[in-house]
Amino acid sequence: MKVVNSLKSLKTRGRTCKTVRRKGRVYVIDPNNPRNKARQG
Repeated sequence: MKVVNSLKSLKTRGRTCKTVRRKGRVYVIDPNNPRNKARQG
């Protein structure tokens, strides 16, 4: 999982990427390519 300052670059990586808020953190989840996981905050 990547911890990044800006999720915009990771979000545009794949079409199946979704941004989710959990416990005050922002996550990028990609079910088709799990390597695109990212966290912010």
